[in-house]
Amino acid sequence: GGGLASVLSSKVPGMSATAEVTGGSVDNLNLIGTGKPYVGFSMADAAKDAKDGEGKFANKKVDLRTLLVLYPNLMHVVTVDSTGIKSMKDLKGKRISTGAPGSATEVMAFRLLEAAGLDKDKDVKRERLSVAESVNAVKDRKIDAFFWVGGLPTAAVTDLANSPGMKIVMVDNAAEVAAMNKKYGNLYFAADIPKETYSGMGKDNKVSGVANILVVNANMTDDEAYKIVKAVFDNKLELVRTHKEYINVTLENQKQKSTPIAYHPGALKYFKEKNIKVN
Repeated sequence: GGGLASVLSSKVPGMSATAEVTGGSVDNLNLIGTGKPYVGFSMADAAKDAKDGEGKFANKKVDLRTLLVLYPNLMHVVTVDSTGIKSMKDLKGKRISTGAPGSATEVMAFRLLEAAGLDKDKDVKRERLSVAESVNAVKDRKIDAFFWVGGLPTAAVTDLANSPGMKIVMVDNAAEVAAMNKKYGNLYFAADIPKETYSGMGKDNKVSGVANILVVNANMTDDEAYKIVKAVFDNKLELVRTHKEYINVTLENQKQKSTPIAYHPGALKYFKEKNIKVN
């Protein structure tokens, strides 16, 4: 976010942008819903709920448009070997964190538990911690496992994996994708977290993924939307230096099927200039 704000402020004449710290996708989408000129990162599932006025957005639809499909966010279900947890089913009766309030991690964690046949209220003892708080709680043995959906690598998970006396275990969760898509629409996909990602992983981790997208209120002018998209591609190397996941932000990945939110006409104007067809 900070990297994007500095690029927009320094490279787009007449535009000043600042980065705000929020709880995550749900908070970002609510800010966009105010109609003020927010540009927000969101996961596709939370954005679809906002567009449809469902879930955490019941009775408060947000009129959204996509600027960019960014990169895949992958569901980490993380524990340590001393807990004996090896599968999603093993989470039953355990103390877990399903992510911070207002985060897309929480939205997806609830759906994943449901798809694994677990009741989020009855089958687990549930905390609502950020990824950094979750790692500390695992180290202090206050929780057994946590959910986190994000890019690779996530610094807090790297920290846990490198902690003395802790052997991290990454729980496979790709098998739940079909059930989630059947209920919530075609939002999720199976992916791998390669075993080289975090120290101590014995094998690739088969996980569920969701697209991370850059969204705005539909009221943003075509000119502003165009300039933001152009600035991202014109300054991609600078953005990659701030967050290496930006390497995955490509023109070829701009497909309407990858986002449940229609593209902004200003974004489409830029893609057309580059001969990119999103449909």
